[in-house]
Amino acid sequence: MDIEFFVVEQLKLIELERRAEIAESDELRRNLSATELERRGICLRGLQIDDVTSALGGRTLLRLVPANGDLPATRIQPGDIVRVSAQKAATSKSDGEGLTGVVFRTGASRLQVALDDDPETFPDAPLRLDRVANDVTYRRMRDALQELRTPAKGPKRRLREVLMGQRDPGDPPKSTRDLDSGELNESQLEAVRFALASPDVALIHGPPGTGKTTAVVEFICQAVERREKVLACAPSNVAVDNMAERLARRQKRIVRIGHPARLLPDVVRHSLDALIDASGQNRVARDLRRDLEGRQRRMGKVHSREDRRQLRSEIRSLRSELVALEKRTIRDIISSADVVLATTTGCADSNLRDLEFDLVVIDEAAQALEASCWIAALKAPRVVLAGDHLQLSPTILSREAEKAGLGVTLFDRLIELHGESVARMLTTQYRMHAHIMNWSSDELYDGNLKAHASVESHTLADLAHVGESEDTTEPMVFIDTAGCGFEESVDVEGESKSNEGEAEIVVKHVRSLVEAGLRPAEMAVITPYNAQVDLLRSRLRPDFEELEIDSVDGFQGREKEAVVLSLVRSNADGEVGFLSDHRRLNVAITRARRHVAVIGDSATISNDAFLGRLVAYFEKEGTYRSAWEYRS
Repeated sequence: MDIEFFVVEQLKLIELERRAEIAESDELRRNLSATELERRGICLRGLQIDDVTSALGGRTLLRLVPANGDLPATRIQPGDIVRVSAQKAATSKSDGEGLTGVVFRTGASRLQVALDDDPETFPDAPLRLDRVANDVTYRRMRDALQELRTPAKGPKRRLREVLMGQRDPGDPPKSTRDLDSGELNESQLEAVRFALASPDVALIHGPPGTGKTTAVVEFICQAVERREKVLACAPSNVAVDNMAERLARRQKRIVRIGHPARLLPDVVRHSLDALIDASGQNRVARDLRRDLEGRQRRMGKVHSREDRRQLRSEIRSLRSELVALEKRTIRDIISSADVVLATTTGCADSNLRDLEFDLVVIDEAAQALEASCWIAALKAPRVVLAGDHLQLSPTILSREAEKAGLGVTLFDRLIELHGESVARMLTTQYRMHAHIMNWSSDELYDGNLKAHASVESHTLADLAHVGESEDTTEPMVFIDTAGCGFEESVDVEGESKSNEGEAEIVVKHVRSLVEAGLRPAEMAVITPYNAQVDLLRSRLRPDFEELEIDSVDGFQGREKEAVVLSLVRSNADGEVGFLSDHRRLNVAITRARRHVAVIGDSATISNDAFLGRLVAYFEKEGTYRSAWEYRS
């Protein structure tokens, strides 16, 4: 692929996506009612301040709770930029006044926001929270694409040519290093050996439950032992923090770049902000700040021109000394680290601007926009990507950009370009009962996955606190609603779908599992549609507070002992919508460890060949029931 052509096309696509985000967060807020915005998952209303505390760096942390019940289904996630305002002032026709900040943490009944500034007063309740557009991400991707136009030399040029398909990847030499197997299985060891030996690019392909992050962390540790400076990143803060936690346990010197409000509590102490606060030089910086503030206060009290000129000179000198000290502190902290960690877009942080690394590692690369991967990839002559292109791809708001290829990731493209010559797949999985795994393995992974002995036959009934029943001894149940009249419904905006009849079946199946002894916290109810999420929460949350109920997309990367999946679609036309996305179904089914129950209308979903094979597999390897059995 020609680099100039690629850059021009990518710039067009991310601009389309940027405009779509602006349209969603700003224009929609002006043109749609607050009720409609809340249904679309970009606004929350009826909130009140439950607590005000301080976060790292002195940032004010607001804990917001709904006046009644739980938060509705929402697309607002940790790391999002939001505005908090008085509901009566923030009408759907105006921007409203308010406080901006970053979502720190979310839960079923509360949400925390780290404010950008320390306010003197807070808006009056009830409060409204809106997700707002974040242009910084797009600017950083644009800058990386522009840098890609700049000619490179040596190993960096070679890497670019391999990543763009202009050159074949180099053949890795035979590994002379014998790795200690430790906790790794043979496929993980092979992936680590291959990545260590690859001269430019390697892919670690990790299907569900195969220990991808374990292999990635081992690879990073081995690279550090070879005295390589590593930049490790991922598209989400959670994925980055997962690597950071594991590397810290391995006693590696790490620095986590990023807003402390976006980090998990156990990782905050490794953040750049925390390390600066703990450094000896920061005490000197605090003295300098006090001196600076003192002189700034005196400026308003002196009247002599000569005295004011002297004070201005002292202020400039102190400010220059303070900036230089802070830069030295940051440089010393980062340079002493074995591994620097950030999100893919966070790799454009000004503190990393002129730094070079020996190796870049991008975890969850199959969920990252390609332009964001280039932010990191331009900083080293070697790159290793880990992920699974057969699970969900990046979320794209612009349908035009998605159709034009924005959803094609760097991981996707390298698999298509170079195939197995650059990739090694992990094949032993440690999550699912073999029957659950085999459907995914046969449909998407050429039958290559093998369940580890510790999980291949485990069921809910094997848990000490769970009794035996027709559900707890069966890993797979399909509850067919065909012929029951459980037609799908569309919400008032025509954006999402729900199914009242299926919701009733879900409630009964959940109750059956709980009555057998399964704890609600060990189970998840998931569905592809936000309207169904809201419906299921209204039916289940009053009785099962610890039960997780979420969309399939929101549950990617998670797992539970039992998963109940509501497919929703039931119509005379046999339309399945985005259920036809094989990756979404792969994610949904493979979240379960010991038991998965699927509720759906076989007459509708079997119009899609892939879904039809899913129904047939459940009939053959699991238990097939009619929903009529659940009707009272």
